[in-house]
Order: sequence, then C-alpha cells, then structure tokens
Amino acid sequence: MTQPIVASCSSPPLPGMVPTAQQLVTTVVEQVQLARDTYRLRIAAPELARQVVPGQFFMIRSPGLTNPLLGRPFALYDIWCDDAGHPAGIDVAYLVVGKMTGLMSTWTTGTPVEIWGPLGNGFPVPECDRLLLVAGGIGNTPFPAVAREACGLHSYGVRQLSRPLRPDHVTFCYGVRSADYLAGLDKFAQSGIDVQVATDDGSSGHRGFVTDLVAAQIAKHGNRGCRIYCCGPEPMMHAVARLAAQHNIPCWLSLETPMACGFGACFSCVTRVKQSDGTWDYRRTCVEGPIFPAEQLAL
Repeated sequence: MTQPIVASCSSPPLPGMVPTAQQLVTTVVEQVQLARDTYRLRIAAPELARQVVPGQFFMIRSPGLTNPLLGRPFALYDIWCDDAGHPAGIDVAYLVVGKMTGLMSTWTTGTPVEIWGPLGNGFPVPECDRLLLVAGGIGNTPFPAVAREACGLHSYGVRQLSRPLRPDHVTFCYGVRSADYLAGLDKFAQSGIDVQVATDDGSSGHRGFVTDLVAAQIAKHGNRGCRIYCCGPEPMMHAVARLAAQHNIPCWLSLETPMACGFGACFSCVTRVKQSDGTWDYRRTCVEGPIFPAEQLAL
C-alpha cells in the first residue's frame, strides 16, 4: 500500500467534518450483491474510516487505467471494524449504470483500488425529536451510517468526542422501481428504525411515490421537532423540499451532481444557491456540499 497523500480541503468544514482528505491505493476486501444491479463494496482503509462522517463521499477509480480515466463519487455506506472493534475500512454501495460501475462489479477480494477522501461536508448531527430519512433509488446509500448515528449505535469521525441529543423516532422512507431493487433493508432493521417502502409497480409496500409516504408521516406526526434528510433523483428531492417548505420542516438535500475531481479544482459540479440577501450564487457540490439546506437551492 502506498503512503497516503494528504491534501487540505479548500473550504471551511462544518462542525464534525474532518478538514483533510487522503489519497491512497488499497484493496477490495469483499463485494456483496445487495439487490438487482446493486452491490456493496468493502475497502480496506482504516485512516479513512476513522475520519469520515455520514453524508461525506469518496472518489474511487481503478489505478493505472485510462478508460475510464476519472474517479467517480460514492457516498459512505458505512464503516466496518476489525475483530478488535477498531475502524478498518469503508463500505460504499452502488448501482451498475455505466462503464465505471460495470467495471467495479467485477472487482474481487484483493483487487487494487485508488480512493481519495473523505470529501464534502456531511449531514448535520440530527439533534431533533423526529428524523425522517427519504431516499429514492440508489439515494439510500448515505443513510445506513446516518441511521446508526441517529440511533446512538455508532459515532463517526470527530463526532466521537461529542454526545449530541438523539432523535426519539427515526423513520426511513424508501422508494424504488420494484421490490428487486430494494437494497440494504437489513441495515436499517438492525438499527431498529421504522422502514416505509414505496414501489412504482406495487411489488412491495405502497404503490406510488415515496413522497406519498413523506406526506403521510407529516400528516400523522406533524412538524414539531422534525428534520428531513433526503437523497435521490432531482424531481423527487424537489417534491420533498416543497413538502418540507409547506410544513416549515428543516430539510437537507444530498445532491448527486456528477463530479470530475472531487476537491473543487475543476468547477464541473457547481449548483445555484440562494444568498441571504435574496441573490443567487454558485457553489461547488464536492466542497461546499454535497449536503445543502433545501431552502438554499434553486428548486
């Protein structure tokens, strides 16, 4: 394994975010299929596992290859620990949709991997009474770690030093095309949270949009002490953001913007954000995000 290259992030971190990223070549430990075309990749990287917080991401590529040349961003799925309970590496989950993810699906134990991170800001610590996690498709990938932290089952990065308030209730609303795309439900069951499922074809749970589940949760429990964390296709996140605004619920969105470098140099992942004076500006999703308060975005 090469010595990690340490590089400073180019914007101030949020509380709980680690202000450095590392680049290293390491190896695959395990690959497991979670659902149709969906895999969980386990990577040996104790340095990264000790730093990362839920909602941050990593850039991953195959070392030495020029096609594809650029790395791809993958959210933290969770960290994993060795037999002594020490952080040993990170898990990412992905859906096979293109050349890079198709290549990744062929990786086996011992395959070399180039990875750099952790990158981005991560979700805020969920200091609220009720936390509503909303995912569409592969947008579920940030939430196993979010759920474990929210339920007090694990602490991440420098957040291990704090003892934040924990939500009394955590609900995960998860929408996919059909039941065979449901991935990682066991992770949420282990966290003891309420899981609500929606499928387009009705093959599991509610037939319809995941936003139907969100609206039902708000109607049942109201908005008091509630926060929403959301990740998935843009139209779905737009709809969730509108629901949150209508009911005065703080909402954070994890953007899935395509990225080239992951550390803010190329400006390929900019998104429009609203300024405090009502004007608009642009922010790099990979550095100032990928998590943004919904009210700041051009939805």
